[in-house]
Amino acid sequence: MKITEMFSPDLGKPTHDNQFIQPNHLHQHLLSQIESLIIQTENLSPNYNSLPETISSDLRQTLTHLTQLLPFPNSLKLHIWKLAYRLWNACIDISNAASILPSSSCSSSSVIQNHAKLRHIAADMLSLAGEATGVPSPAVKSASFYLKTGLIWHDLRKFDLASSCFERATDIVSKLDIVAISDSGERKLLLDLNLARSRTAWELSDRNLAITLLTRAKTLLFGSSDHYKQLANQYLIFGKSVLSKNNDTDNSLKEALKLMSEALDLGEKGSRAARTREQIMELNELRSKSLRFISAVHLQKGEYESVIKCVKVLREGNDEDHHASLPVLAMKAWLGLGRYGEAEKELRDMVVNKGIPESVWVSAVEAYFEAAGTAGAETVKGVFLGLLGRCQVSARAAFRVANRVLGCGGEGSRVRTKVVADLVSDERVVALFASEASAKERAAMHAVLWNCASEHFRSKDYETSAVMFEKSLLYISHDIENRILRAKGFRVLCLCYLGLSELDRAQEYINEAEKLEPNIACAFLKFKIYLQNNDHNGAINQVQAMKTCYDFTPDFLSLSAHEAVACHALPVAVSSLSNLLSFYTLGSPMPTTEVVVLRTLITILIQDPGNEVEVLKFMKRVHDRASELGTECFFGKEETGRREKNWFAVTSWNMGTQCGKEKKYELCAEFFRLLSGFYGLVDCQEEENSIMVCKSLILSVSAMVASENQKKTSLTNSEVKQAVDLLDKAGKACPSIRNKLGGDKITTVEPDLYFMHTFIAYDMHGRLDKFGPQQQLHFVKSFASSKACDPKHLLQIGLGASQGPRSNPEVATFALNECLSALLSSPSPDYPDVALIVRRLIALASIHKGDSDDNAVHSLYKQAHGIMVGLKDGEYPAEEGKWLAMTAWNRAAVPVRLGQVDAAQKWMDAGLELARKVSGMETYRACMEDFAIAFSKKFNSHNNG
Repeated sequence: MKITEMFSPDLGKPTHDNQFIQPNHLHQHLLSQIESLIIQTENLSPNYNSLPETISSDLRQTLTHLTQLLPFPNSLKLHIWKLAYRLWNACIDISNAASILPSSSCSSSSVIQNHAKLRHIAADMLSLAGEATGVPSPAVKSASFYLKTGLIWHDLRKFDLASSCFERATDIVSKLDIVAISDSGERKLLLDLNLARSRTAWELSDRNLAITLLTRAKTLLFGSSDHYKQLANQYLIFGKSVLSKNNDTDNSLKEALKLMSEALDLGEKGSRAARTREQIMELNELRSKSLRFISAVHLQKGEYESVIKCVKVLREGNDEDHHASLPVLAMKAWLGLGRYGEAEKELRDMVVNKGIPESVWVSAVEAYFEAAGTAGAETVKGVFLGLLGRCQVSARAAFRVANRVLGCGGEGSRVRTKVVADLVSDERVVALFASEASAKERAAMHAVLWNCASEHFRSKDYETSAVMFEKSLLYISHDIENRILRAKGFRVLCLCYLGLSELDRAQEYINEAEKLEPNIACAFLKFKIYLQNNDHNGAINQVQAMKTCYDFTPDFLSLSAHEAVACHALPVAVSSLSNLLSFYTLGSPMPTTEVVVLRTLITILIQDPGNEVEVLKFMKRVHDRASELGTECFFGKEETGRREKNWFAVTSWNMGTQCGKEKKYELCAEFFRLLSGFYGLVDCQEEENSIMVCKSLILSVSAMVASENQKKTSLTNSEVKQAVDLLDKAGKACPSIRNKLGGDKITTVEPDLYFMHTFIAYDMHGRLDKFGPQQQLHFVKSFASSKACDPKHLLQIGLGASQGPRSNPEVATFALNECLSALLSSPSPDYPDVALIVRRLIALASIHKGDSDDNAVHSLYKQAHGIMVGLKDGEYPAEEGKWLAMTAWNRAAVPVRLGQVDAAQKWMDAGLELARKVSGMETYRACMEDFAIAFSKKFNSHNNG
């Protein structure tokens, strides 16, 4: 509606209101703002995809301010009405632009919502203005705005906003006299409003309100057939919605039935009110549709008599319904009543009726078989044979029907399979395929049954699969030519019963298969039966029997190992692979390389803890075979060979590490020694390999020492010599790296490794009678001069060399002095370690030089004093400082008693100097000073006297 059409012709004439009451300045200001925003909307309407959200929010805010200025004069109301229609027309332009522009540019949810908000604001503006003199039917127009806006919100699934619009519209029209309304458009508006509000309530799950609104709508039909059809359709839609929820509860079905009955009643009343043939046909179609859905509800409720009545009504009269669902409904109802004759008649009518789609007929056959199956096998076979009779009973016809039923697939396939199984096992059906003329159909039937059984086997439905494989045997001739095919059938039946864990039945079938065709497949299936019986000895013996079959190939040993692993029968898997390995020494062509078999065997053994000895045995075999055949011949060439060699090397490393963690040090030493052997098979010129050889040899000797400590027995001379040889080999690997890369590379790459080599070599050479100490000192000096040297390592060597039955004071003194120098030269010396080294050096000097070289010990105290000079309190360990001061002072005791004044004075001075550097010794220091003064006076007076 245009703005000019909205008002009466006398709009331009002055009224009482606009003569004397003019809008105040605030009114005019707010209306100007609204008009400005509407102008923006009008300008933007072609660009639907760029509709700004701020316009709707600003309009809403301004409208809120205007609401606070109620009431309005008539002139202001008319102005608001004009603005509302301008905004509404702009929205119409937006919708028109949306239909022209590409969908991608105008289908944005936010843009559509902004458009709905603008319509909502226009409706609110009319509601705010209210009735205005000069505007015809203002309530209807305002309600129309709210109705159309609510429909948009409903389409956007903003049901709360839609419901709000519909309720506002309902409030507006509730003041109208419905009886006095004669305009068809206004009548339709009232009906549309009730229906729209009902649909929104339904979406909001307020079913009671939705049904109540539909009931109210019955008073708004005004005798119009279109209104009857519109309301009936809404009842039908609600009924279908209830059914579509897949909720077969009695209450839901009752509710759906009630709604569809209302639709049926309205359709019949509308037919009586119809005036044109087209209207009558539309309402009759609506009546038929309602009846069909009512029949479906009755069928779900199990009210089969009601279904039959509905179908009869639909089939009677001039407008007989030929819908494809009617015979299906009727057949299912007759089946529910147990009247299979009538059901069969409906089914027969469907078969001969070409208008019934094939999918409907197949669905009916499925339902018929499903229901008839509950009546017993004889009834099922009789009905099916009756169908075959109508299909001109022959082998080909029987095959086609069986193939059709089995080929449906999907839900209920087990039921159909059982029905077909009962049918094809019937003697009369089997007789159809007995003649030579039916050989082709017999082969086809066997293939269909076999494929059906295979499908169930793949889905692990072994019970159904076994039944169908057994039925397929009925369609194999008992002659010599088909003996192999029958043996194949027995073997697959053995597999089915293995899957069902019916091992006795499986044994029976495999025995029958072996009678017809003794081969490796039969022997292997017997092997599987032994495995499932947990008869490991029987399975191992069957592995030997498999090797005697005429068609045996080594692949079956690999397959046996795989099956054994799946059954957690590791001894059987090991036996199978061990037998497989025997074929490689014979030089026979093999499908799998020996290295792969050995790798698989070792992998299996590793899975079970406690197999370290077996793993070591086969790892040694790998090393021996590779040495015998050559690395490329055994492991493979290029990248493949490299990966295989690395796998065995890494496995040796992992096993050695695992044995070390489990304190199985003898095995640990063997695995690390073997690891060096594997790396010896590859190019040791590579830096990584050389490092691993060195590391494995050192760890092997370390494991020997750990085993010695664990057993608390010393290594024998031969074992010590073996350890020294291994360390020599490790030492040779280190220079090779240095020579290749230039410089002392190992000292920068593997400092810990170099230290381990030095420490263990020191230990081993200390056990040798000849040249042991000299070699120890040589190793330590070499280590100390290398870049890998770390003060912590020197400290460990020094402490170890200073104690124990095989101590070496010379090495200890050298290592501790080097460590002390390194620590003191660092930016942040570790003074606890410095104190420990000083104490140990003093102890060494006291034990080995104290009696002969008192000055050497005294120099150490002086060195300690020099270290403490300039340190903060507590930086040098206080306890160690006290120890130094007290021991230095105590060393003066013997000279004092012997009257050795100079020696006594020397040590007392050293003690005092140290005490002055240690906090907490003030009392001791005072006593020391007093004693020193007294001692000095005493001997000075004695000398003067």
